[in-house]
Amino acid sequence: MENFINNAPFALVLVCLVIGFVLLIKGADFFVEGSSSAAKRLHVPSIIIGLTIVAMGTSLPETAVSVSASLTGNNELAVSNVIGSNIFNLMVVIGVCAVLTTVEVAKETIKRDIPLSLICAGLLMLLGIIGIGDKSGMMLGHLDGVILIGFFAGYIVYMVRIALKANREGKKVEIEGGSDEDIKLLSVPKSIVFIVGGAVAIAVGGDVTVDAAARIAGDLGMSQTLIGLTIVSIGTSLPELVTSIVAARKNEVDMALGNAIGSNIFNILMVLGVASAISPMAIITENIIDLCVLIVFTVCVWIFAGTKKKIGRVEGFCMVAFYTVYAIYIIIR
Repeated sequence: MENFINNAPFALVLVCLVIGFVLLIKGADFFVEGSSSAAKRLHVPSIIIGLTIVAMGTSLPETAVSVSASLTGNNELAVSNVIGSNIFNLMVVIGVCAVLTTVEVAKETIKRDIPLSLICAGLLMLLGIIGIGDKSGMMLGHLDGVILIGFFAGYIVYMVRIALKANREGKKVEIEGGSDEDIKLLSVPKSIVFIVGGAVAIAVGGDVTVDAAARIAGDLGMSQTLIGLTIVSIGTSLPELVTSIVAARKNEVDMALGNAIGSNIFNILMVLGVASAISPMAIITENIIDLCVLIVFTVCVWIFAGTKKKIGRVEGFCMVAFYTVYAIYIIIR
């Protein structure tokens, strides 16, 4: 595929990039639907399905892109894709929702989720700079990846325990795919086809997206970091943006901020954890700067959310404006 894309006309490369995004997004949907159905048939509680399979499904496109990029030596793309997706989710997805309708913020999001996302960003920066598993710094090595995956496993166990405790106490637990009605029960053969087909689509989509992005970056004189922060990260985050806009128009954005923050935690711990555990990735100065921007933006959203327990239209415009300024900065730097 790499040879085909490298020798193809530029217009065809753009088509391949779009095809890659479609394969990633639809593949993730099919994989989650098949896996959720299989788990339900095995009598796994819906709460656990929602907190694991469904929640991780939103990060599968980023996982495929970052793993494919790290395996092919496109390390800058692997790291910038995750950081760019996190910034886009936080500032644009939530910002646009807030512009359309007020986003109510749960107490748990302010006291637990946002601080956790800050800790994850700080951990990534620390591991990237120090390089615990490497002789030199500025590298995410195999051991660093294992550390991130370990934190991810602990986070999942922690969230499941909290959800199960709340469920036993009769409290309402709102999670993605968390109710029996939301999880479609498919036949066993269909579930297998969805799981295998979705996994293949994700793998192929990740490979095509990385090859096309690398070719576009080369032809346009863009760095892999820039194309990862913009085209690739936005492309893998578009489903969340569209879903959030639809929910905002229906005035159903209660979980919007919590889902975005949760996705950011997953992206750092799971996506970069798996990618660096498979193949070490170099961290460049621009990655550290972008991580600092992510931390600052997260603190801004924390302040917006904590003042009135909601994010209104003015804050939403500010968030989109902040992202626009950041986008201009990374293009001209």
